[in-house]
Amino acid sequence: MTVLFSRPGVTVSVENATLLVAGDVEVTLAAELAASGVKWLKHTELTSISFDFSRVGKASSVAISVLFEWLRICQQRGIQVQAILLSAPLHRLASLAELDALIEQPATTLAV
Repeated sequence: MTVLFSRPGVTVSVENATLLVAGDVEVTLAAELAASGVKWLKHTELTSISFDFSRVGKASSVAISVLFEWLRICQQRGIQVQAILLSAPLHRLASLAELDALIEQPATTLAV
């Protein structure tokens, strides 16, 4: 596991072909957190990746925004997103925003 970002209460790391976010994503850390993943995505040689937000404890539109930023970079670089895992609170928020298709089948949804 490689840690890309670490602040009290939140980390971003890479394990195998998965970007993992753990902790509560606060608005004050969002830009730095997103940038850590963007920097890594821009330099990786991987052609497919997964995102794991299952260790994010509370629902936050900030976490969803970070996810969207990473998805944008993946589209730009032609990196296929295999899976997006969300914690229960984030999954409820994503469902409210009608993002179910994207979360459940990112490769298919992003290919359209």
